[in-house]
Amino acid sequence: MREVRNMVVDPAEGGVRLDRWFRRRWPHLTQGQLHKLIRSGQVRIDGARAKPDTRLEGGETVRVPPLPDAPAKGDSKTIELHPRDVAYVKGLVIYEDEEVLVLNKPSGLAVQGGTKTKNHVDRLLGAWGEGLQRPRLVHRLDRDTSGVLVLGKTPSAAAKLAGAFARRKAQKTYWALVMGNPRPTEGVMELPLVKRGVGDREMIV
Repeated sequence: MREVRNMVVDPAEGGVRLDRWFRRRWPHLTQGQLHKLIRSGQVRIDGARAKPDTRLEGGETVRVPPLPDAPAKGDSKTIELHPRDVAYVKGLVIYEDEEVLVLNKPSGLAVQGGTKTKNHVDRLLGAWGEGLQRPRLVHRLDRDTSGVLVLGKTPSAAAKLAGAFARRKAQKTYWALVMGNPRPTEGVMELPLVKRGVGDREMIV
């Protein structure tokens, strides 16, 4: 895309991060390319500078600068999921309909990628398609936490789910294994946490 475009955000996409809004439409963009465009001020919301994690409300006008072309089909840079990966992520599905996808995320699988994280749920979502067909993340689980991961399959469903999590309307239950018989048997623990270890992967008190 070689020209500047001004696009109005659909109200159904309210609550979506700016960088994810872009990735839905132009999935070939790398996170690095996208962040550079946003941080350099080439991407604007209603004329104002924004950050990659800016939450859209719906109805805003986003300035979309000229973007790099998508890799040609067959280009070595084009990333396609191996059938084994497709089968793996499809095997994690515990519920799916036209609007919602629910995965049973195992321990050890990150939800999103990073500098040293190449295999993650976000990458595997390509099994459902790209662009607007790609399911949307609306919350996260820590890499080493197993559990239910809920995703929206449409902009409207993603916006509603994200809103429920943001307003703390979604009820979460966490289970943990303990050794021995705790005394007292119930109560409230209020202890501050901090990240430690390589890549800040470990949460400790």
